[in-house]
Amino acid sequence: MIRTISLLSLAVLLGAAAPRAVAPASPSTISADKAIWTSTIGYITTAAEQMPESLYTYRPVATVRTFGELIAHVAGSQHMFCAAALGEKPAAENDVEKNTTGKAALVAALQASTAYCQKAYAMSDADAMKRQFKMFGMDVNGMWAVLENTAHDNEHYGNIVTYMRMLGMVPPSSQPAPK
Repeated sequence: MIRTISLLSLAVLLGAAAPRAVAPASPSTISADKAIWTSTIGYITTAAEQMPESLYTYRPVATVRTFGELIAHVAGSQHMFCAAALGEKPAAENDVEKNTTGKAALVAALQASTAYCQKAYAMSDADAMKRQFKMFGMDVNGMWAVLENTAHDNEHYGNIVTYMRMLGMVPPSSQPAPK
């Protein structure tokens, strides 16, 4: 995923640096990243909706999150990253994971964090770059927070795919497209 984001950033930078007689319109970094995020969060949400409630407690091994905890983690992390990108005070990353249980509540929390993140993904690159703050001990900006949210969601969709395969289910990204 880091390579995808790096290649996307490089393509945007090179595209902006190359002289052209007529410069074609090109998407901003955030709008290009939004396409990736939209696909990934769609898969995560579909997986959360398709997983039977009885399997929300499924944990492949004792050292990893249950499926429900994983959905809660994504919801909480999304809210944290997007609040930071927007210059708002984020809730604790593990707030949803500590305080929300049951499939309906977890799907609702995931949907709410996704709706909230729409505001962050609607920012201009310039506005995102203006927002400077510390996160995880690093000096970062709103652009970093949005890109990191996408990378983080992709990382955990990989976990979700594994959980679903172990349960004999087909993950959303491998399901046939609706006709």
